[in-house]
Amino acid sequence: MSTAADPSAFIARWSKSGGSERANYTSFLSELCDILAVPRPEPTQVDITQNAYVFERDVFFQNTDGTTSTGRIDLYKRGCFILEAKQGTEQTADELQLSSTPKKLKKGHGVRGTKGWDDAMTRARGQAEQYAKALPVDEGWPPFLIVVDVGHSIELFADFTKSGKVYLPFPDPKSYRLMLADLAGDDIRDRLRTVWTDPVSLDPTRRSAKVTRELADRLAKLAKSLEQTTRTPGDSPGAKMDAGRVAQFLMRCLFTMFAEDVDLIPRESFTELLKSIRPDVKLFPDMVRDLWESMDKGKFNAVLKKKLRRFNGGLFEDCEALPLTLDQLDLLIEASKAQWRDVEPAIFGTLLERALDPHERHKLGAHYTPRAYVERLVMPTIIEPLREEWDAVRAAAITQANRGDTAAAVETVRDFQR
Repeated sequence: MSTAADPSAFIARWSKSGGSERANYTSFLSELCDILAVPRPEPTQVDITQNAYVFERDVFFQNTDGTTSTGRIDLYKRGCFILEAKQGTEQTADELQLSSTPKKLKKGHGVRGTKGWDDAMTRARGQAEQYAKALPVDEGWPPFLIVVDVGHSIELFADFTKSGKVYLPFPDPKSYRLMLADLAGDDIRDRLRTVWTDPVSLDPTRRSAKVTRELADRLAKLAKSLEQTTRTPGDSPGAKMDAGRVAQFLMRCLFTMFAEDVDLIPRESFTELLKSIRPDVKLFPDMVRDLWESMDKGKFNAVLKKKLRRFNGGLFEDCEALPLTLDQLDLLIEASKAQWRDVEPAIFGTLLERALDPHERHKLGAHYTPRAYVERLVMPTIIEPLREEWDAVRAAAITQANRGDTAAAVETVRDFQR
């Protein structure tokens, strides 16, 4: 990999740009490649099949009247992304009128931060999607769409299924838009570099699958250990603990670990509680049961010194916390240290499949359907029709808003939401 150029110089240079993406975008993106330490795009060749990483990649649209028209992708990298470039301006109409020296200034694609600019960025995303649809079938759908306002922002949208049906803000709706100044951060440049070089590795399901497998192995070991141990008064000598009780206990543990990682309860509070119990492991059932009672009722918890939200799904109505040995507690502590926000929900099924013997699985109906099987059914029957409906609703709302009828636009969206 080549040495990266200085991002601070790049940011300072391009913060002054505005008005015309045609004049600026190739230079901007070439220099962006330099600070990401990735190769610049290659020269375009006559044989279109050889244009795997180029500016102005031709695509052909089949029109409804039988004719063909040509479009050009601003920057294309096969198997990685389609990039559409625009350029807005920082100056408002009032500022232009008040300028002491009248000048002919380019307006670009709207004043940044205004509704017109937002609409331009939305249209650019739609344009990128149309280009993706027009690509030859054998090239496939790229996992990323990128919308760039030259010298201002970079927006990422991902569809790791490569179906072209679910390009969503990446990594989430709060942080999909990267501002020019954000490129000073190593983590941001690393993210963009990966979009250029190995985009599929950014698929969160890959990371979550790895975390899930590791945790499932660890928790299955704990489950089997618990099942082999007689724990409660009245059990006959040598009796195994009921597998259903073990499974429900671990489900409560798992959800609590997830809850602390997504701030539904104070961050790391459950992990710290488990650590505090290590010197006297006999305290585990009472202290954890008290926490789960607080979560079930939504009341103040003395150990955490905080009023907790009420978790009303019924998971904590039975708040039994099984007694643990020190070794078992340590397994739970190690599991709690994982990044549970990255864990696949399938871990619940994975845990049951691995922890319980075949006879117990059959009794409990403890079989789970892998994510890929679920998506194969849910995507075409629910998600894709819903997104198509949303696209139509969004277009209608934008039209209403552009006419000045904001109330009607809001109601259109609310009707869809309801």
